[in-house]
Amino acid sequence: MKIAFIASECYPFVKTGGLADVVGSLSQALADLGHKVVVILPFYQAVSSKNLEISAFFDEMCVHMGCGIEEWCSVKKGNSGKNVEVFFIESNKYFLREGIYCDSFNNDFQDNPYRFAFFSRAALQLLRDMDFRPDVIHVHDWQTAFVCAYVKTWDWGESGIDRVRTVLTIHNIGYQGIYGADCLDYCGFDWKYFNSGVFEDYGRVNFLKGGIHFADYVTTVSPKYAAETLDGSQSYGLAPYLKNKGERYVGILNGVDYSVWDPKTDKTIPENYSARSFKGKAVCKKALQQRFSLFEDDNIPVIGVVSRFAHQKGLDILAKTVERIVDSMLVQFAVMGSGDNDLENFFRWLSYERAGKVGCFTGYSDEMSHLVEAGSDFFIMPSRYEPCGLNQIYSLKYGTLPIVRNTGGLSDTITQYDEATGSGTGFKFDYLSPDAIFDTVGWAVSTYFDRPKHFTAMRKAAMKCDFSWKNSAKEYEKIYTA
Repeated sequence: MKIAFIASECYPFVKTGGLADVVGSLSQALADLGHKVVVILPFYQAVSSKNLEISAFFDEMCVHMGCGIEEWCSVKKGNSGKNVEVFFIESNKYFLREGIYCDSFNNDFQDNPYRFAFFSRAALQLLRDMDFRPDVIHVHDWQTAFVCAYVKTWDWGESGIDRVRTVLTIHNIGYQGIYGADCLDYCGFDWKYFNSGVFEDYGRVNFLKGGIHFADYVTTVSPKYAAETLDGSQSYGLAPYLKNKGERYVGILNGVDYSVWDPKTDKTIPENYSARSFKGKAVCKKALQQRFSLFEDDNIPVIGVVSRFAHQKGLDILAKTVERIVDSMLVQFAVMGSGDNDLENFFRWLSYERAGKVGCFTGYSDEMSHLVEAGSDFFIMPSRYEPCGLNQIYSLKYGTLPIVRNTGGLSDTITQYDEATGSGTGFKFDYLSPDAIFDTVGWAVSTYFDRPKHFTAMRKAAMKCDFSWKNSAKEYEKIYTA
C-alpha cells in the first residue's frame, strides 16, 4: 500500500511527547513490512535548527484556504529511515517561531487553529502536486484531524484524494483543539457543518470532534483507553461521537522502537547490560546517583520519573506524599520533567530540602531520559489517565519495575506483582491518592529489600516482554484494508 502520515511531530525531527515516537516508529515499521510510506510535518524553527539532512523540494506551493485566501509556502524533504520519505511544509508566517504549540510562558499560540488548518490543507495539496495518491492517509490528534474533513468535503478533481481512506489516531483525547467559531471561514468549511454532530462544541469549533465525524476509522493507543473513552470516564465529552463509529473505533496498543530503547545496545548509557548480567545496570545506577546528586549507594533503590508536569500525570498527588516516602523509607527519587510551574518549583525545592534523597532536573534531555530508565530500580507513573504511555514500556526493557495507576495503557502493559508466586512485571494501584501512592511505593520497596529473589525474577520477566511495533503495525494493516 501507499500510506501518507500527516502529523505535527515525528522523531527525530521534532518531539514534545510520545506522539513523535509513535509517528516515527510506526511509519518505519509499516515501511519495513513493504509499504510505501511518506510522512508530512510542519517545518518548525526547532527542525530547521537541527543538524539533519533536509533539502529543498518545492520552492513555492499555493494553498487555497477559505474566503478565497491563498497562502504560499515551500516544501522541504528529509529522510527518517531506510525507506521512509519525510516532507516539511515551510511557512515563516506559521512555523518560524520559538515553540511548537505554545510560547515560552506555556501559553497556546493564539493562531493555532489557523496554523494547523493551513498545515492540514497544505499536506493534502502536497500529495496532489507531487502526484502521490495514497491508499490511506493516517492523521494524528486534533492538529491534523481536519485532514479527514478536507478529504471528504473539498473538490479534489481528478487527483482522487476525495476517495482516499482516512484513519485518525487519538493519542490523548484531553487535547481536542477547541477554538472560536470565527476560524471556520478561514478553514474553508461550509457553515452547514457547524452543528453539534460535526464541528460545533458549545458555540466553538472542535477540531478533534470534526475529525472523528469524517474519518473512515478512528483508533486510539490502547484497548483499555478505548474502553475508558467509550464509557465516558475519560472521553472529555466525546463518548457519544466515538460510539457512533461503532466497530470503526478500536484501541491498538502502541509499540516501541527497541533499536533505540534496549540496554544491550543503547549508546547513550554508561554501560550496557542484559537480563543475563545486571552488572552494567549497577554502573548506570551509580552514574544516575551522581548526576542527580543522590547518595551513592547501590543498596538504596532509586525511583525514576520522566514526565511532563501536567495535571494528567498525577504528579501533584505524588508531591503530596513524596516527603513522607523519603522520610520513612530507604529510597531515592530522580525526577526529570517540566511544565506546571508549581511542580517545577516544588521538586527543585525538594531536591535541596531532601538533598541526597531527591534529585531534580527541570527540562527534557533525551540522553538523560535513557539514564533515568537504565539507572533506576523503579519507575513511577501515577497518571489520572494514560492513553498508552511509553515510559513504562521502556522501563520494562531496562529492568526498571513500573509503579503505575491501573488505567489505560498502563493497565494493558503491566502485570501485577503476585507476592505468593513472585510473578509479575510491576506494581499497580487503582485509586489515585497520596495514601495509595505511599502504600504501593512501600510495597515495591519492601519487595526490593525483603523478597530480592522476587525482585530479580520480576526484572527478568519484564525485560523479556515484547512490545515492538511488529504486532501493532500488523493491526494497523488490518484497519487500513478493512
